[in-house]
Amino acid sequence: MKRSNRTTRATPRRSPAIALAALVVFLGVVLVAQLTPGRDPLAAPSPSTGAASTGAVDEFAFVRRDQDDPMALGSVAAPVVLVQWTDMRCPYCAVFNRDTLPVLTKDYVDTGKVRIEIHDVAYFGEQSEGAAVAARAAGRQGKYFEYLRAVYADAPEHKHPDLPREKLIALARKADVADISRFTADLDDPRLRAEVQDNTTSAQQLGVSSVPFFVAGKTALSGAQPLDVFRAFLDDALTKAR
Repeated sequence: MKRSNRTTRATPRRSPAIALAALVVFLGVVLVAQLTPGRDPLAAPSPSTGAASTGAVDEFAFVRRDQDDPMALGSVAAPVVLVQWTDMRCPYCAVFNRDTLPVLTKDYVDTGKVRIEIHDVAYFGEQSEGAAVAARAAGRQGKYFEYLRAVYADAPEHKHPDLPREKLIALARKADVADISRFTADLDDPRLRAEVQDNTTSAQQLGVSSVPFFVAGKTALSGAQPLDVFRAFLDDALTKAR
């Protein structure tokens, strides 16, 4: 399977150019990579969403730049913020996080060029929502990205992982979350669940119907693209940020 096709979708199967059009119009971004149309056996059922809102909007409304954000990597002063929409049960999100994110972190985040901020979505059912809550619970103990790595490292190839509650707790141990009792209690925190639900709704309203999905500056990129595509994507954003 070609990487240019590596995305999983939360709406009925259709051309990504159409699926992403709402976001492009809504934010005024330039779409630099599209997926080819076709059936996706990993597609999620259509969520209950309407068309994205129209009109003027702050194109950086989803960039947080919060020093204490557990769902971010890198300096708040980095010239470019790479925003990633991800689902914990998305197989192509796992591909990006396993194969590409470590290299981008070393070459762009650790050097102060780029900050990465995660927007979690729950497009693949209740277990997606539960896993996103679990990652946020780990984040309360400073282990958000460690938990993401544990989930994605354990993900099967080309299908959605099974993530029942007991598995989420086992992954917390694998991610070295210190207080498992606190973590387990936080799995039932309605505030964390509401945050995931709000993020999911916001993504749908923006027109983000496929994950992984990325924005840097005014440019969007869809799918688990090859590393060279991400390098060009970030280098272009850095050039424009000067």
